[in-house]
Amino acid sequence: MGAFRKAAELEATTKAAVLIESLPWLKQFHNRIIVVKFGGNAMVDESLQRAFAEDMAYLHFAGIRPVVVHGGGPQISARLSELGMQSEFRGGYRVTTSESIGVVRDVLSGQISRELAALIDEHQEGLAVTISGEDDHLFGGRRRGTVVDGETVDLGLVGDVVAVDPAAIFAAVAEGRIPVVASIAPDIDEAGQSLNINADSAASALAVALGAAKLVILTDVAGLYRDWPNRDSLISMIDAEELTGLLPSLESGMIPKMTACLDAVEGGVAKAAIIDGRRPHSILLEIFTHSGIGTEVVPA
Repeated sequence: MGAFRKAAELEATTKAAVLIESLPWLKQFHNRIIVVKFGGNAMVDESLQRAFAEDMAYLHFAGIRPVVVHGGGPQISARLSELGMQSEFRGGYRVTTSESIGVVRDVLSGQISRELAALIDEHQEGLAVTISGEDDHLFGGRRRGTVVDGETVDLGLVGDVVAVDPAAIFAAVAEGRIPVVASIAPDIDEAGQSLNINADSAASALAVALGAAKLVILTDVAGLYRDWPNRDSLISMIDAEELTGLLPSLESGMIPKMTACLDAVEGGVAKAAIIDGRRPHSILLEIFTHSGIGTEVVPA
């Protein structure tokens, strides 16, 4: 009985130590907005989806103001495949045609946003609110291409966020709700045309517009490696100047994510991080522990 009690006391002490470790971060981020880009493997694994929703609810009830931005790569690819339409990627971006943009809109706004909001709402009815980048002038987009092997490539109906009106997000946060934002935007140069916006880029632009305390991007890797595939070369922290020099040498799939982090900190966000979304509760580990996980980008 004595040994059992000692074990229970040790477990309780360990839990208390974990809670106390979070205190500086609770103070730092209290009532501040943190933008979280939800994506990667966490989007298709039900247990990781639920863990993510728990993390968002935890942040909210801890006095932090999470704003979620999501893409939908795996789900979009699956839906296109069901419809007999091929997916093509160039330079880390999905080539989006006039035939596929409707599918993109439906999957992002009609499926993923609603499913994620429903999981968050399990912790309190009406806690989450879905907002498309096309709602209330939230995003304005402009078409972009990309460069692959030194040549400019047309991506079709793919764009960058060039304008943000965060009023709808501020209103939702003021109401005590968690916005769940779909990365789609109206083309400011062509009325009635929707653009597929890279969710990393959208999250970065929104973080800047909101004056967020931090941007966190979920990925399917442990972080940024200085010398991939050498797993001992994981970078825990990097400043904007060093990242700018490293960016051209990165794998194509990592470039949009690190560019988003770079744009965020250069736009005034104090910190941006990419973390491994395959780890349950990775958001809490990143925000509430001294060591954090993944790679954090800070201003030069």
